[in-house]
Amino acid sequence: MLSIKSLSKTYSNGVRALDNVNLEIPNGMFGLLGPNGAGKSSLMRTISTLQEADSGSIEFNGIDVLKDKDAVRRQLGYLPQDFGVYPKVSAEDLLTHFAVLKGLTQSGQRKEVVEGLLKQVNLWDARKRKLGTFSGGMRQRFGIAQALIGNPKLVIVDEPTAGLDPEERNRFLNLLSEIGENVVVILSTHIVEDVTDLCPNMAIINKGQVLLTGKPHDAIAALNDRIWSAIVGKSELLEYQNKYNVLSTRLVGGQPVIHVYSEHQPEAGFHKIDPDLEDVYFQRLNAHKAIAA
Repeated sequence: MLSIKSLSKTYSNGVRALDNVNLEIPNGMFGLLGPNGAGKSSLMRTISTLQEADSGSIEFNGIDVLKDKDAVRRQLGYLPQDFGVYPKVSAEDLLTHFAVLKGLTQSGQRKEVVEGLLKQVNLWDARKRKLGTFSGGMRQRFGIAQALIGNPKLVIVDEPTAGLDPEERNRFLNLLSEIGENVVVILSTHIVEDVTDLCPNMAIINKGQVLLTGKPHDAIAALNDRIWSAIVGKSELLEYQNKYNVLSTRLVGGQPVIHVYSEHQPEAGFHKIDPDLEDVYFQRLNAHKAIAA
């Protein structure tokens, strides 16, 4: 269990990145969903001991994360949003180097670990290739391999599927799902489908504040009978946005299709639809924006 209480962080430029964040994160996949600039990366860096908090506490399996950084680092695997590699080094050589840095000093044990991880992330056949020749998805899978050195109990991945093609995205998410069976895996993303497909628990965060926590399917069910859809003219779009709580707009065949949150049918031409997590996401962001205004 990862327990975060009253965590706050304000940067020197005055940006309040974390604003009294409270989260209880159990074993398994946990989705942290929010737009760019919501505070997700700030939270990930703080949990990963890469930056200090101004106030609050983080505890993981009895470890005070903010005070005993070395202890938590021994149980931590981290794949940051921008994971750099040495392009002229092979996957096997660089992973071996990371294993040495993680304390695997016995060559036999280290070789066994490196081989096992490369096979786990399906990179064994490419182990001799230079990392500069890897696709985006292959680099992300290599990033997960380095994060798993030492059998961590807490794995953090920050925007891991951004820029991946559908095949690589699915392969990467399947890998995360397998890892998340026995440890805490925090998936920080702005891609709603990643959370819907993988995470039994989640939180929505925006402007450093937690807007919602719980199970994705419960959050979706709470919007039953409240989401309406209609095709509208482009010239009418602004009028509808001013008149109703428009959650999202998508062009389908060149025509705007809008989703509206309402207790009742907004007007003739709207039909009730089954909500999804994207509707939950935008409904919470809109409500937060209205409160802030």
